[in-house]
Amino acid sequence: MASKEERAHLDRFLRLLPHRYPFLLVDRVLELDGGRARTLKNVSINEPFFTGHFPDNPVMPGVLIIEALAQSAAILALRQIENPGSRLFMLTGIDKVRFRRMVVPGDQLEMEVNLLKHHRPLWKMRGEARVAGELAAEAELSAMEVIEEKLP
Repeated sequence: MASKEERAHLDRFLRLLPHRYPFLLVDRVLELDGGRARTLKNVSINEPFFTGHFPDNPVMPGVLIIEALAQSAAILALRQIENPGSRLFMLTGIDKVRFRRMVVPGDQLEMEVNLLKHHRPLWKMRGEARVAGELAAEAELSAMEVIEEKLP
């Protein structure tokens, strides 16, 4: 269990993401170690997408599970570069995507992403999302690092 200071240090990488509610799909950074990141998403019935995505049988959309993995991958990449506050990671591809189980309200989605390779500005990572240790989704994610440009 991480101390309060360690959690604050890890969560500062979460704040580097440009995403905000309702599209921030990572609640906590659990671990950032070398070429690996572990993150957490608490799936609540109050999520806005449950209103319209099978309202009588709410299931987290697979595309949002992949987005949560992509945000986790961006956190890992931000950890590894200098001056991360000026960088964005744009998803450029997803490969080998498989959905293994439904993710429903009350689940805790634990994500792990591992760096496969990077040659700046290109990054390739493998991600897995699990619920209670059971694989829910997996994918290889490609992204491109770009310098953030603010709109006027």
